[in-house]
Amino acid sequence: MGKVVIQLGRIINSYVFPHPPLIVPEVGRGSESGAAETVKAVIKAAEEIGRDKPTTIILTTPHGPVFQDYIYVSASENLTGNLGKFGAKSVSMHFRNNLDMVNLITRYAKMQGIFAGGLEDSIARKYNVSKDLDHGALVPLYFIHRQFSGFKLVHISVAGLPLVELYRFGMCIARAVKDMDEKVVFAASGDLSHRLTSDAPYGFSREGREFDEMFVEAVKSKDPGKLLEMDEDFCERAGECGLRSFIIMFGAMDGYDMESEVYSYEGPFGVGYSVARITPLGENPAKRILEKHEERNNKKMEALRQGEDAYVALARKTLETYVKEGRIINVPQGLPEEMIKEQAGVFVSIKKQGQLRGCIGTISPTKKNIAEEIIQNAISSGTRDPRFDPVEAEELEKLVYSVDVLMEPEPIDSMDQLDVIKYGVIVRAGNRSGLLLPNLEGVNSPEEQVSIALQKAGIRQGEKFEMERFEVIRHR
Repeated sequence: MGKVVIQLGRIINSYVFPHPPLIVPEVGRGSESGAAETVKAVIKAAEEIGRDKPTTIILTTPHGPVFQDYIYVSASENLTGNLGKFGAKSVSMHFRNNLDMVNLITRYAKMQGIFAGGLEDSIARKYNVSKDLDHGALVPLYFIHRQFSGFKLVHISVAGLPLVELYRFGMCIARAVKDMDEKVVFAASGDLSHRLTSDAPYGFSREGREFDEMFVEAVKSKDPGKLLEMDEDFCERAGECGLRSFIIMFGAMDGYDMESEVYSYEGPFGVGYSVARITPLGENPAKRILEKHEERNNKKMEALRQGEDAYVALARKTLETYVKEGRIINVPQGLPEEMIKEQAGVFVSIKKQGQLRGCIGTISPTKKNIAEEIIQNAISSGTRDPRFDPVEAEELEKLVYSVDVLMEPEPIDSMDQLDVIKYGVIVRAGNRSGLLLPNLEGVNSPEEQVSIALQKAGIRQGEKFEMERFEVIRHR
């Protein structure tokens, strides 16, 4: 490893740490030998941190309290936890929180429109959320603490925000560090895929190995832009654990030249573990990854809008007008004849930065033509989907739309008559019904398709239900 010049007010080193509890001897009781390369590499990283003697360690974890649009940053004066859940209650740790840094991070995040901070005790009790240090934090800290203990801790959990927003949050962390007289090490805790083998925790997926290879290559090539480009559905199929934690870490080094080294990668127990060091060097405007990513995205969005057909363009114009002006548009002139003369059920789906932002539709027509059906469902998808807050004006330019026009459903007797690519499915029991569109990312079998539709309908396992299949014409 090259010599690192330690400066105040800067992250001096960052590390990727896996967090399987069994690599802690008091938990593994010999089983840690199954991940020997990981243990060796973790000890090496911990020894380096001990030599650097940081005043503060910032640690991100996917196993703290996780919310969709709020980043949890521990705000207690003292941070404690133990590995009792894994049979090793004696492995207990206590750290002082760097509350000055916590407050600065959350203030800069708020300025960027990112909500972050601690939790009131009453809220934590209401949602049964523990504010103790989680195993994603405790496992790396176990090894670090054995080498060096004179540091404060900042404990941050991930959130379900788009990857770009988490990267931007990392930039807020860097700004806070720069404003303080601190020597900081960033520890990003996270395993890789949990789907490397058939006996892995979530079963086998070919995307698991692909994800791990892409991540390791991104670290070796010092190119976090590759991670920002990862498709959310692909990541879900890969069964990854730590991407959001790593994204925050890389965001904290945006605009810096970097030196990196992967200390280890292995996949015992069907789970990918990697240990790596990434050192930020001098500032370099050419390495402002977020700027480049947003430039590419803007070009993609421009190309998408230019390529929209009349169905998608109508959905976009409808929602933009409704959000900006509070009015429902009239059916425009010059639409294709079938949009005016034909009726059909329609689903309008909206995504933002790769994540679903709203999806509502009608199984059968409720309006006099397809155009009016699209207008109705575009507004509902963007403002009335109970899973999401209503779309706001500043989001509109980031939204991607698709419109599915449903063909007439037909009854079926068996899942053998389904094809997840070609057919959607409707399940019914009494007055309850659930629908799932065809050709959805992450839905790979009729059994999965029907199971999700049943959940949406509120039909319990073992209840009798009827099925219908249907085809769609998908407009993007």
